[in-house]
This record gives sequence, C-alpha cells and structure tokens, in this order.
Amino acid sequence: MEEVGKMVELISLILFFFGLYMIVSLSLNLEFGYGGIPNFGKALSVLTGAIIVGGILNRLLIWYFGVSGDFISASSIACYKLTEIIIQNPLVGLGVFLITIAMAMIAGAIVGALSILPSAKLREDYLGVTLLAISEVVFFITYYDVRIIGGYYGISAPDILAFIPGEYKIYAYTVLAIVTGLIIYLFLERLLNSPYGRVLRGHRENEDLIKAFGRDIMKLRIKTVALGSALAAIAGVIYVFYSSNVTGNAFTRVEWTFYPFLILLLGGKGNNKGVVLGAFLFVLIRILIEFYKFDIKELLHLPFEAVWIQYIFFGVLALLVLCYRPEGLLKEKPIYTPPIKSKLQN
Repeated sequence: MEEVGKMVELISLILFFFGLYMIVSLSLNLEFGYGGIPNFGKALSVLTGAIIVGGILNRLLIWYFGVSGDFISASSIACYKLTEIIIQNPLVGLGVFLITIAMAMIAGAIVGALSILPSAKLREDYLGVTLLAISEVVFFITYYDVRIIGGYYGISAPDILAFIPGEYKIYAYTVLAIVTGLIIYLFLERLLNSPYGRVLRGHRENEDLIKAFGRDIMKLRIKTVALGSALAAIAGVIYVFYSSNVTGNAFTRVEWTFYPFLILLLGGKGNNKGVVLGAFLFVLIRILIEFYKFDIKELLHLPFEAVWIQYIFFGVLALLVLCYRPEGLLKEKPIYTPPIKSKLQN
C-alpha cells in the first residue's frame, strides 16, 4: 500500500507541474508560436503572479489584521490568521484565490505591455534579448531586496485550501492546475482560430505584409504580449499557493523561460495540441530524472554530479529536435475558417 501511495503522489506531482507548464507554454505559444515574438522574458510574467501574492496580497492581509513588525514576520502572522479563517469557511479561500487571479492577470497584462514598449519596434533577436534583460533586472531586484517579496529569505503565502486534509491537498492543487490549464487551452483555441489568430500568423511570417494591410504592428505586439503575460501570471499564483511561500530563486529564466521554449520546440510551435503534448512529455521526463538521477549516475558511471543530468539531457534534446524535427512532434496546421470548411466539405 505504501508503494501504491508513493506512485499516486508521483503521478499527482507530474500532473500538477504539467498543468503549470501547460499554462505558461500556451501563453508563450500565443506570443512566439503564433505571433513570432521571441519573449525571452517569460519568467517575468510568472514572477508577476508571485509578486501579487507575496507583495500585494500579504500587505493587504497585514493591513486588514493590523499586524505589526517587519514585513517577513508580519506576513507569516497575517497568512496564519487567514488560514485559520479558511479552515472554518472554505468560500473565503475560493474568494481569495479568484481575487488574486484577477489582480495577477491585470498586473501581468500591464507588466507585459510595459516590458514590450521599449522594444516593440525591434526585430526578433534584439527583441528577445531586450525582453530577457528586463526580466533579469526585475528578478534580481526582487531577489536581493527583501522588502518586496522576501527576497532570498522567502515569504509565507496563505493556504487557500486549508479546509482540505493535508494528505489530499496535493490532489486538489493538481485538479486546480489542470482545470485552469484546460480553460486557458479552450480559450486560446477559440481565440487563435479567429481573425486575430490569422493576423498573428501573418505577423510571424511577414510583418511588412501586415503593415501593408493597414495593421499597427506595435499595437498588435503590445496586445499579444499583454495577453500572454496575463495568462502566465496565473501559473505564478497557483505555484505560490501550492508552495505556501514565495521563494526568491524559484522564478529563474531556466525554469520559466527556457523550459517553455523547449516545450514549444518539442511539441510544435503554432499548435496548441502540440504544446500540451510537449508540456506533458517534458514534465514526465523531468520528474522521472529528478527522482532517479542518482540511480542513473550510478548505472552509467557518470563523471559529474547527478544534478547536471537534467540540464545536459534537455540541452541535447533541444539540439536533436532543432536538427531532426524542427516542426516538433505535431506539425502546425492551417486555420480552417467556417467558409473554408464548407468549401472543403463540398
């Protein structure tokens, strides 16, 4: 029974992170897969969700409960007080979650729009590097300034599912992440099969042609990155509530920028189904490597520390995909509008 329990927990962990990476990768697919905007600052969008929880929600709780003291200790007390209320009234936890998600999406949209403004007129490589630089600056500010979200010390977050017994909580967060990911998938499927999605593809292939048809390229980029950042911020909120704390080094560019790009390459950019498949395969491989890395090191007699196995494997995988399967596992398909579908059927 113990082995079965561990296996169920492992499956739940895989599905939880699959939900998170599905959200982030779908938002990146909107920007890069469809729009051709290389947002190497994707980690900033996820970090924005964490800032809303650790920096905004916690301060509101401190003010509401009238807690005094330094920010980190006061946050712990305020979060504990809210958790006690949620145990007695689950609807409070649900309300806090929905309000935080709304704030994170608004903040994510604003941050995304502001981050693209200085670089909206740049092309591909320069645009990507600029967004990466902006993301890194914000990350290091929040990491070394403990007054924002606790910095390298970290800071507490309220347990919005405190009414659920501890052994079942991971399953509840898994359902929450998967359901949220599916809602975002259905929303983007509908959105990207609209005229907006076709304009985005045109922008990716030839932005001069889009200009010739009277479209404002800068507005299109700002709108797209704002929407993508708003969606990615949701993943940051869910991850922080799941962890019950905001850890400063949890929102790095490797975790939330380069891995989502790898997922797009693996599954197939410009294809939401491919992104979902890529996210699942990536998370499955990653967690299995994480669990069995010491066994792999011993079995293969590797001359380096086990912690590097994951990075080496995914680096090699990215190169192999780029060389032998650049379109990904599921190739991008044309957008079939209702008139085109009727013509094909006839």
